[in-house]
Amino acid sequence: MPVKVESDYKKNTDFKKVENSRKFKELINQRKKFIIPLTIFFLVFYFALPIMTSYSTILNQSAIGDISWAWLFAFAQFVMTWVLCIVYVKRSAKFDKQADKIIEEEIEGER
Repeated sequence: MPVKVESDYKKNTDFKKVENSRKFKELINQRKKFIIPLTIFFLVFYFALPIMTSYSTILNQSAIGDISWAWLFAFAQFVMTWVLCIVYVKRSAKFDKQADKIIEEEIEGER
């Protein structure tokens, strides 16, 4: 889908009015409820590896043959990053559609 570049509705829309609308505030709250837990999970999972390898020996134990749990945890971080990226991109597309719908409704309300 091509990106809209500086269309007329963007030039003529009162974005302060959109920003103060009830629907837009609900959208922002939905985004926060999605992004904040996702960010917390990412940071905890990401920093768990260096903390656990620095202050404990639990990840030094063998998991599969000569491969330790530290290596599996490190690989899981790559998987987690890609999964969170895919989830975020899909959800943000929905948020963008909702935002466009709210703007369109505001434009219709001004006419």
